[in-house]
Amino acid sequence: QEQVVESGGGLVQGGGSLRLSCTTSARTFGSRAVGWFRQAPGKEREFVSSISWGGGQTYYTDSVKGRFAISRDSAKTIVNLQMNSLKPEDTAIYYCAVSPNGWVSRNQRDYDVWGQGTQVTVSS
Repeated sequence: QEQVVESGGGLVQGGGSLRLSCTTSARTFGSRAVGWFRQAPGKEREFVSSISWGGGQTYYTDSVKGRFAISRDSAKTIVNLQMNSLKPEDTAIYYCAVSPNGWVSRNQRDYDVWGQGTQVTVSS
């Protein structure tokens, strides 16, 4: 069974930084795009960022552009989400997801393997 594991969440003050990591087997990542989503309390899960299988294409939701950066290592077994200038409204559970496709997408239905999530809390 394919699995992805998120790590790096925690509590940080507003304006601070965190780096989330998503790890899995090379077979799982393979030639597949990876996305990050988040769900804040009382809200629906929403798209944050996505990276293509080769890492050459990235995609961000407007609210994190210029603050977050997604990347993947050359072995394609780790995808990182560097989060800078964090705001209280970034507080959420962050999920990593893998798509069967190689291109970026903001649609949750394009992803078929999901992690359990990691909590990010930003204090004001």
